Amino acid sequence: MSILAWMIGSAGAFTGSAAAALYGITVKAQRPRLVPNEACPPAPYEEADWKSGGATLKGWFMPQQSSSAPGPAIVVAHGWSSNRSRVMRYALPLREQGYSILMYDARSHGDSDYYKTPTGLQFRDDLLSAIDWLLRRQEVDPARIGVIGHSLGAFGAVLALDAGAPIAALVTDSMPVRLSTMIGAELRRRKLPQFPLAQLVPNVMLWRSRIPRSMLKRADPVRILNDNASTRRTPVLLVHSRKDGFIPPEELQLILSRTPNHPHLFVNAEGHSASDRDPAFWPTVTTFFSQSLHSLE
Repeated sequence: MSILAWMIGSAGAFTGSAAAALYGITVKAQRPRLVPNEACPPAPYEEADWKSGGATLKGWFMPQQSSSAPGPAIVVAHGWSSNRSRVMRYALPLREQGYSILMYDARSHGDSDYYKTPTGLQFRDDLLSAIDWLLRRQEVDPARIGVIGHSLGAFGAVLALDAGAPIAALVTDSMPVRLSTMIGAELRRRKLPQFPLAQLVPNVMLWRSRIPRSMLKRADPVRILNDNASTRRTPVLLVHSRKDGFIPPEELQLILSRTPNHPHLFVNAEGHSASDRDPAFWPTVTTFFSQSLHSLE
């Protein structure tokens, strides 16, 4: 074998090995940790299930029992590698404010069915299916459905707005808006190097998930929220902690650079899942939902 042939063969073998390694890393990065639900709601609730993308989603529904007339309801959407029990911190205070509450596990999370290639688009579709389930409940006024979403759950909720979801009020908490931020956060969680993976993994993920780049371009929360604000279609409150080390507050700043007057709240709670511990969080959120949902009565 000539030296040139050996070099070409070696280069091909190296390229093949590198591509296989990159694919394996992408598979791992696109596989959320499966965290079991560790607690049930300490209030009357119903077990619920429905289909999303052919898979079964599991949820809890906490209806209000105080009135026979249809009332407002709020869907709670968790984030990546989380589940419905871990966002109980939103559900219980809102139930005490008089809202029926629907919580659920997205595909490949909690007790819901497995999904091979979860993305923000899947979080959007799972939320849309949850709202469809809620619309069939007699206790719920279809014109007064709110959503509160954490992290990727919030990202999916904004995409659901763009899909025409009948959301009457939306609160986002600690939401990423750029794919590079989401991938970078997951690489840090897995202690993998940002370079060159942050540049390469998104391309493999899109190919693996069969997501056209045109669809990715449209899935832009900055554009969606700017369009929504210009038409005054759905009230949206954006919340982010200045001390969020996982999804940085610059994500919210990016939205405000396009829509400076968008309703928002910066809090100072430490961490990615701690906004509700800030003293300003609940007065702001409950006032927002009350003005947006109860005002429709």
